[in-house]
Amino acid sequence: MDDEDYKRYEFKKAMEELSKLHGRGTELISLYIPPEKQISDVVQYLREEFSTSSNIKSKTTRKNVLGAIESIMSRLKYYKQPPEHGLVFFVGHVATRGDQTEMYTKIIEPPQPIQTFLYKCDSSFHLEQLTDQLKEKELYGLIVIDRKEATIGFLKGTKIEVVDYEYSLVPSKHRQGGQSSRRFERLIEIAANEFFKKIGDIANSTFMPVIKDVITIFVGGPGATKEYFIEKDYLRNEIKDKIKDLFDIGYTDESGLRELVEKASESIKDMRITREKDIINRFLREIKKSDGGLGVYGEAAIVNALKMKNIELLIVSDSIRKIKYFYKCPVCGAEKTFTEEPQQQPVCDNDNASMNFEKEDDFIEDLYKMAEGSGTKVEMVSEDSDEGRLLKTAFGGLAGILRYVPENQVNI
Repeated sequence: MDDEDYKRYEFKKAMEELSKLHGRGTELISLYIPPEKQISDVVQYLREEFSTSSNIKSKTTRKNVLGAIESIMSRLKYYKQPPEHGLVFFVGHVATRGDQTEMYTKIIEPPQPIQTFLYKCDSSFHLEQLTDQLKEKELYGLIVIDRKEATIGFLKGTKIEVVDYEYSLVPSKHRQGGQSSRRFERLIEIAANEFFKKIGDIANSTFMPVIKDVITIFVGGPGATKEYFIEKDYLRNEIKDKIKDLFDIGYTDESGLRELVEKASESIKDMRITREKDIINRFLREIKKSDGGLGVYGEAAIVNALKMKNIELLIVSDSIRKIKYFYKCPVCGAEKTFTEEPQQQPVCDNDNASMNFEKEDDFIEDLYKMAEGSGTKVEMVSEDSDEGRLLKTAFGGLAGILRYVPENQVNI
């Protein structure tokens, strides 16, 4: 995993964490500082907000808001200017168990520049500007069409999204009683032309707003209909310019989009979905070998192989979240580790004393550090593709390719 992949993983995890937090009142502060904003101007703004917030009627809310503003101003002293992409503060008293609250602070340097200065004090954190940055940047357009039906969609990274499906009213070409052959053919062509115009209008309205972001538009379908549709004037020239290849496929409904992506991924190797398919298929080929191959999976086997510095490639689902919580007995020093946060205070098995929380570790972060120390390449795989879902459901989101097959290899 390169630094950008890991930063995206951390950023996505932070957004998930922040979205779950809420305050007892309107006392959670979201502060967005664009890269060109002067820190001195931000501090002055916060001083004015501090003065205004001194008039909040609720004593508890007033105390918490003022404390959050002071906390941000004290941290801003360490910045002469915002980082390259700006700075975002999320500070305030978040609700915990019962009626309890605790002070929470998260400072984020976003992966893309902050566009607008924003200060909000609310019962939840405002994430809109940051969640927009999580949108997939690898964007492809998809059109599958024949005379019977058409489907339009996007491939965003490894996720296929259907935008529209249309069923045509074009008559089949068998002879209708009482109608001349020439007249019937003319009716078919009129109906087909109206259908193609409709699909062209939908495609134009779908792709034109994002045409600068679309890398390529893939078009597929059975027979020659797709060629006719592209050659005529149903699509705008800007969209035609993005069409690099046509693919023969059997279906033109939602399953046709998947078939189109499959065909396209075989011919275009720098697509993210192609890279991920190749990675997962390589792993599957290894574990199918009669001698066990170089494939390894299961948390224990993965950790052990990393400790032995025997993983060439570590494959991680970008959707798995594994946190380990460590507790220690204050009396005898015994320790317990939990993979989920305990709902009640853990008790020591030796002396029945309440155990103290020591720390929590992100398991994926630990794996990444171990991989760095052993020269292991890490690939993050999305669960949006069939291969990505297989990795998550069948292998727990973790797999690896070994450098060599150790004796007594066990996958658990």
